[in-house]
Amino acid sequence: MLNDEDVFDSITWESPAANAQQPESAAGPGFKQSNSDENPDDPKWEGYLLVSVRDPVKEHAETKDAYVSYLVMAKTNLPIFSSPNPTARRRFQDFVFLREHLSRDFPACVVPPLPEKHRLEYVTGDRFSPEFMERRRQDLHLFLQRLANHPTLQRSTLHVTMHQHVAHPPGQEPAPGFLDNISDTLLNAFSRVRKPDERFLAMRENVDKFEEGLVLSERLWGRLRSRTSDGNPESDQDLTADYHDLAVAVQGLGFLESGITDPLNHFSNTLLEFSALLRHNTQMTTDPFLIRLHSLLQYSHANRAVLRLRDQKQLDFEELSDYLSGVTAERDRLAAVISGHAGSASGLGLGAYLKDKVDALRGLDDDQARVQKMKKLDGKIKELQEAVTTAHETSDSFSDETLREQIIFRHAKQTEMKEMLGELAEGQIEFHRAAMEELDRIIPILQRIRVDN
Repeated sequence: MLNDEDVFDSITWESPAANAQQPESAAGPGFKQSNSDENPDDPKWEGYLLVSVRDPVKEHAETKDAYVSYLVMAKTNLPIFSSPNPTARRRFQDFVFLREHLSRDFPACVVPPLPEKHRLEYVTGDRFSPEFMERRRQDLHLFLQRLANHPTLQRSTLHVTMHQHVAHPPGQEPAPGFLDNISDTLLNAFSRVRKPDERFLAMRENVDKFEEGLVLSERLWGRLRSRTSDGNPESDQDLTADYHDLAVAVQGLGFLESGITDPLNHFSNTLLEFSALLRHNTQMTTDPFLIRLHSLLQYSHANRAVLRLRDQKQLDFEELSDYLSGVTAERDRLAAVISGHAGSASGLGLGAYLKDKVDALRGLDDDQARVQKMKKLDGKIKELQEAVTTAHETSDSFSDETLREQIIFRHAKQTEMKEMLGELAEGQIEFHRAAMEELDRIIPILQRIRVDN
């Protein structure tokens, strides 16, 4: 259940009209119904959830409190939703609130990342420019789409609230201190799981290879983009500008050659068209591909974080087990001292014998004090045994959830890769088709040119 603080900021709200445009459907694991023929280990979806983020609007435009709101629409048959067509307006901080709480409430789930708040690559202008708002809209649409495709997150109460009207803004939670943020990092910086699970080692290796491929692809396509249309005419690497300059030069040549002015002007226009095609292909195909590529890399980082957290759960269990062993050994040593069998003959080793002698020199050799200490150790052992049992159950449960989550992430990754590469291929095919049409028109004209000897 949500309390008064676990809600979203209300902007303006709309009821779904009968003729309202619905979110477009998409193929993907989030829309697959479960059936009895599936593998029992495969993820199960209880229904479909189609989401869409559209219509960015600048609210309070003439004030210092201006922000951008987005229309969030959905179509679903999930029973947890009160309406099959919920719709609401949300601002960016609502998406941030949603992600933070989903990460906290579902630590074993790969919660997709959000775009940075004030910076987007390949987009000019400030955060209220049409280009920036459109790119942000696309990123938020992808974020909600990933949540909708997740069989667990799509049914979370917080996600449902994102699509429905809640009157109260989210409450401010106290920010963790600096030491709280770095304590786990400092304590476990040099810790390693002593008995690693081969299954998760293989998963981590696959993640490394996948991210290495994404980074290499991003670097190569980024280099291609900068050489094709980087928007800087002084860089000498903008191919679109080079074709434009060549068109101007050919047009100037046509003025000098009066006999072939018209063919050269046609050729100049073709070069201008090809330059425009290059720029359009960069904006409509290459840039979206690079952005999706980087977003998928960040999504994989979130998956890696879940694997690290699983290792941390196992490490907690191993460290608690070691601590319990140490306390138990100390308790056994005191029992041996009291019974008069201390020393190497007791089987506790030279270290325990020396510790006993040091205690004697410090005046701690009183049997009554040892008995009191043994009682405290017995209580601590009992507490540690319960803690070790809980840590073991938590580690096993988290490992099982992580295994299921990896299957879900693999489905999502394959779907996104297929969609992303399909859009890239379609864009490249369209670009080359248009370029061939331009060349087919100009080649006969150029072939009719006759130059007198």
